[in-house]
Amino acid sequence: MALVVVVDYGMGNLRSVEKALAHVGMADIVKVSGHPEDIEKADKIVFPGQGAMPDCMKELASRRLIEPIRAASTEKPFLGICIGLQLLFERSEEGCVDGLGLLPGEVRKFSSNKLDDRGAKFKVPHMGWNTVDIRQAHPIFEGIDSDEYFYFVHSYFVEPVNSQIIVGKTGYINNFTSAVAHKNIVAVQFHPEKSQQAGLKILANFLGWDGCWSG
Repeated sequence: MALVVVVDYGMGNLRSVEKALAHVGMADIVKVSGHPEDIEKADKIVFPGQGAMPDCMKELASRRLIEPIRAASTEKPFLGICIGLQLLFERSEEGCVDGLGLLPGEVRKFSSNKLDDRGAKFKVPHMGWNTVDIRQAHPIFEGIDSDEYFYFVHSYFVEPVNSQIIVGKTGYINNFTSAVAHKNIVAVQFHPEKSQQAGLKILANFLGWDGCWSG
């Protein structure tokens, strides 16, 4: 029985993540917590969130969570969701703020000036269902077809320095990175907890993953 901690730093409703994990991981203990000691004790970490990246970094710092998260990211199966993906990178255009610096790269804002095939401006944020083109096999995508649909809500996207960490891409305004992985870290831009059966499969695969991936 594993202890799965959903990191609570005051940014976003985490109960839907908790419920989805509890649904697929009935043999595990799922706990929402913002306490550093719980992160240290956890067997697996889920790092979700919503909101502006400067606010997220401020909350992480004020709750003394930055170093526990950095430590957990080096030794435990670690899943970032939505802004939990973006926070892993070095810097964001949103408020010109530094992220956690766990992965090399930056967070960029979608251009609102580009036109779609009908001549209309793309809407920002990118919100709704879209496909993920799986570029590399990874345990959390086991049993999921490439171009499966997932639910997105975001105005910013990650731009990794190292293309070898890119696991999934999604087309909207540009062909952006929607899933990354590095060793025991995996992170997705979409919301698996809102993505019906495909999303539940992602979460179930994560709970069954031992954190090993060579890329």
